[in-house]
Amino acid sequence: MATTGTAPNHLKGSSMLRRPAVLKLLFIALLAETGYAVMNLSTMQPYLRDDRHFGTGTIGLVIVAYLLSEALFKSPMGHISDRIGPKKLMLIGPSISVFTALISLIVPRTGGSFMEVLTFVGLRSLDGLGAAMIWPAAYTAVSNAVEDCERQEVMSFLNLCYMVGIAIAFGFGGAANDLTHTKWAGMILAAAMFLGVAISVWRFVPEIDPSEVKHDRPEETGFSDFKQSLKQIPTYLLLSLVTFAGIGFPFAIFKFFLADQFQLSESMIGAFILPSALAMAGASVPMSKFGERIGRANAVHLGLLLSSGGMWLIALGAFFPPLRHDWICAIGGIPLAIGFLLTIPAWMASVSDINPQRRGANLGAVMTAQGLGAIIGAPIGSFMYEKLQHVGLGHSFGRYSPFLGCAACITVGFILSLHILRDPK
Repeated sequence: MATTGTAPNHLKGSSMLRRPAVLKLLFIALLAETGYAVMNLSTMQPYLRDDRHFGTGTIGLVIVAYLLSEALFKSPMGHISDRIGPKKLMLIGPSISVFTALISLIVPRTGGSFMEVLTFVGLRSLDGLGAAMIWPAAYTAVSNAVEDCERQEVMSFLNLCYMVGIAIAFGFGGAANDLTHTKWAGMILAAAMFLGVAISVWRFVPEIDPSEVKHDRPEETGFSDFKQSLKQIPTYLLLSLVTFAGIGFPFAIFKFFLADQFQLSESMIGAFILPSALAMAGASVPMSKFGERIGRANAVHLGLLLSSGGMWLIALGAFFPPLRHDWICAIGGIPLAIGFLLTIPAWMASVSDINPQRRGANLGAVMTAQGLGAIIGAPIGSFMYEKLQHVGLGHSFGRYSPFLGCAACITVGFILSLHILRDPK
């Protein structure tokens, strides 16, 4: 059985990366997130702006469709994962996105007409559904595959897959576009990755016998599950909403910012981000173990504080020209990355331990709150980026303004965490 919740005796205490079942799940998660990031972060924005000539505000709307769909469906998908096991969802999700990536290339070009925009909104909504199927199921599968005392460590690896997948996607997607001198090659690459995910799930993830799946809440739907989580963990959902609203501010414009402010090509953007990805890979396990030593609540507090400090260093470039350098962004990214490596595993492990019988539902609800937060932040950040470049403070202020919103929200999240999370005495 794939998700027993107990590691075999001969593997207890061994490295996560020496356990075939865990390693396969982590590989699938890394490949899936890289595919979604290649398509929706690295390729979609320049493709829509430079190839199809959509405005930044319209692009923000298309990206919000992806985020909204992912947010709305994560809680129901977490519920379904609890009931039928993760494999089916992990197989269907990327299979959907194989087709959405390819269809995006053949949508008729009508000069950014209503129907063209609506088609891309629909395709990205299907992508969101696919992502919503994968992530609650992956967290549940990985969480159930280890001992309770190992959950924070394995969450750190899953978080690493998520973060590194995003980071390397800029290099992969940018290189594909630059080598082919197009703005759409990254979508072909993403489709190939989604196909690889589906094949890997079909080949390597064992099926759970439906008769062995506990149906503790047969009368509930995924949406009522979210309502139950809202009653049980409202402060956790609020913290998720606020913090990820901050992350949403630069979500849709990050690649534009590096290209417009520092004149970096797509390949150069990938090279700019890659050192941070490698540093995160090297620091992931030490940060997780450090987080275990200081306690989950303290890990969340310290992580959000570091993330806030790193983001403020970047954001203050809006007001201070000496801070408007790419190397300042790189330096600010160090505490930002370390902060997330500390925060997310401890945060997800805390949520998963609230109620083991509702593990998938609560994780899905938290991910839904995170997605809703990003939905709030992304269109605001896109609007600020486009409109504030033309006010009296200049182009640079407009380009940096979404990072100001991000820094403010993460700071509020840190303050909330001090009141919400406390380690037991």
